[in-house]
Amino acid sequence: MAKPRKWLSIGLGLIGLLVIAGGLGYRGWLQSLPILDGEFKLAGLSSPASVGTDAYGIPLINANNRIDAARVLGYVTARDRLFQMDLMRRKSAGRLAEIFGEMALKSDIQSRIYGFNGKARQILSKQPARHRQYLEAYAEGVNSYLRQNPALPFEFKVLGYRPEPWQAEDCLLVVLGMFENLTAWVERSERMLSIMERTLPPEVLAFLTPDSDRFTDDLMKFTKSLRPPQGIPAAAMQTLLAGGAPDSKSLAKAPEETLAGSNAWAVSGGKTSDGRAILANDMHLGISVPNIWYRVELQYPEVRAAGLNLPGTPFLISGSNRHVAWGITNLGGDFLDLVKLEINPGNAQQYRIGDRWQNFDERHETIPIKGSEPKALTVRETQWGPVAEQPLLEQPVAIHWVALDADAVNVGIMDLEESKTLEASLAIVKRAGGPQLNVLLADENGHIAWTLTGRIPRRFGGDGVISRSWADGKTGWQGYIQPDEMPQSIDPAEGFLVSANDRRFAADFPYVIGHQYANGYRAYRIKQRLKQAATHSEWSLFTLQQDTQTEFYDYYQQLALKALSPDVLAQKPELTALRDYLTSWNGRADIASLGLPVLVEFRKQLIDSVFTPFLNACRQADKNFAYHWNYVDTPLQTLLNEKPALLLPDAAHHKTWEQFILAQLETGAAAVMSRHPDVGLAGLTWGKQNIADHAHPFSKALPLLSPVLDMPHQPLAGCGGFCVRVTGADFGASERLVVSPNHLSEGILHMPGGQSGHPLSSHYKDQQAFWVEGLPMSLLTGPSRHKLVLRPE
Repeated sequence: MAKPRKWLSIGLGLIGLLVIAGGLGYRGWLQSLPILDGEFKLAGLSSPASVGTDAYGIPLINANNRIDAARVLGYVTARDRLFQMDLMRRKSAGRLAEIFGEMALKSDIQSRIYGFNGKARQILSKQPARHRQYLEAYAEGVNSYLRQNPALPFEFKVLGYRPEPWQAEDCLLVVLGMFENLTAWVERSERMLSIMERTLPPEVLAFLTPDSDRFTDDLMKFTKSLRPPQGIPAAAMQTLLAGGAPDSKSLAKAPEETLAGSNAWAVSGGKTSDGRAILANDMHLGISVPNIWYRVELQYPEVRAAGLNLPGTPFLISGSNRHVAWGITNLGGDFLDLVKLEINPGNAQQYRIGDRWQNFDERHETIPIKGSEPKALTVRETQWGPVAEQPLLEQPVAIHWVALDADAVNVGIMDLEESKTLEASLAIVKRAGGPQLNVLLADENGHIAWTLTGRIPRRFGGDGVISRSWADGKTGWQGYIQPDEMPQSIDPAEGFLVSANDRRFAADFPYVIGHQYANGYRAYRIKQRLKQAATHSEWSLFTLQQDTQTEFYDYYQQLALKALSPDVLAQKPELTALRDYLTSWNGRADIASLGLPVLVEFRKQLIDSVFTPFLNACRQADKNFAYHWNYVDTPLQTLLNEKPALLLPDAAHHKTWEQFILAQLETGAAAVMSRHPDVGLAGLTWGKQNIADHAHPFSKALPLLSPVLDMPHQPLAGCGGFCVRVTGADFGASERLVVSPNHLSEGILHMPGGQSGHPLSSHYKDQQAFWVEGLPMSLLTGPSRHKLVLRPE
């Protein structure tokens, strides 16, 4: 989820003074601690229900039916995560500025342009009656908690407001927020590619934007892709290099290692000692405090299920019942197009559709701003969607996105909780209309499966890579792929299935799913490890989730050591220590690993310095242009391997590619050392750089409270997108789950932070150490330490 701290970190300094000086004291914090024991009335319950809470604050909900379970889940989630829930619905509704002021206005404007608030109401009206009942029951549970507990979490007191009653459509606002987190990034990619198409020769665009890498090629058995790697277009690139005015600003960036992703794999009964199938899933997201997931176990007639809930929604995102286990990874596809609008030269209030001019519809929004006058916003609407705030190449564009189609969004995934067979689960997943995901399944009979969920457009007249006009009707979408057309794999011969956001589709797949997936290394490494063992267990899969091997950086180590040749060291003996440091790398991202901090920076420096000189025309077309491509290492390594003399990026300062590469290595090493001035190169381990920074949204504004609000700053094993064990300062595996259906007691689940969002709760950070150190916790709740009894009003 897009993290609140980004728009909270500025401007809350005065709040710190209010808290410390007189607004809120320790006693006030204590009064708002969650109540874990007692007997209370819960409106709408059909019969009594109970909530047992174990030693880690994880609830076991016992209810008479699914609707009652949803109602109780709303109650206990509000007890533990009320402020988090309120922020998520406000983020999607465009109502943050009401409580944070001007600093949140930009976020609100984007949400209002999307129109999520209205879309949530439309989506709710289209849900099956049974699903609406669950959403409404969950909302009733939240509101019962609000009525019974006037002492609110401290964040509400600091900000000076009370949360409004929860509505069923608020659950859908949370779902739409996840759509934004997982799929809206494609808009940035389409803008970048449209600029590149306008300004670069087509052969250069194709060279810079392949959809494969050496690990993906191996996984796909070298089948042809939609954007296969190309040879160097030397003549065209030489022209760009010669004609471009130098730009001191970096135009090329290493791909973000904080894009939402995940690992998931399943092994069939043929790969275990007793025939059980086992599922493993760790979802990679931004990590703040509290964690995005809420652990829960549910029991009602014929159902016992455990796993991870997204606060604000009444269902399990990943988990297992006694019959089927499910896990997810972000598909990483393209489900949003920017439609270029042709404006009437004689009337700027009209755009072209076919042979006629159509007036824009207008939606008027008013955004309240704390401490300021409200902002009036007029959103122009087209038949394809709202007009984006920023034009593209000086032309307005409309946002056509699956998330904005009320007929394409539903919460059908919640039916997995009651599913009893693999076949039924596949059908549920394919019909569901949530964010587009890979879904892996394992059943109680030893079978496994993979398929997709979420609506996938059927494009015509284009592949969605570049922004085009749809005015003539020759380009657009023609509905969505039907459930029975979704790809699937059941019980493959090799005995396992793997998804790590990698590309799974070749050029002959009948529909365009996406253009740039994650680098294939994680999937490659997982598959490699699964092949190495004859049999697997929950423990072996959990151990694999902790794997820190990163063969991805082998290339850059060898390149660096080659640059530090004997001749170079004879001329620059001071670089001997750097060579020894890089030679000492153990090929892993362990806390004690040497060498890796410089290799990571060396790669980033190469991406910037190699490609920026060829992209000046792009910057001239758009001052905000930046080249980000997940498969950037494919063209980068091609250039570094072939070293075409006429394409030397900085010939004014370097006579050869070897000199150029050495200079980037020295620059990268200096940058790393400047960040660690008190640590010598020989002591610069990966653990000195990769340190947890899991922060509460208020902690930067209230630094005196950081020790209370934030998780400890501890070194982390693992790395960004190029280790199975994905970790970063504020990003990484937001949970690690391993489970076999009908063997739930042997299941494993841990996550960062804790269950409670209350800083004084003993369950605020009591799971953090398990996550940091890679230690297992039981999937199922332990013996109850506390018990709530909830009775009908």
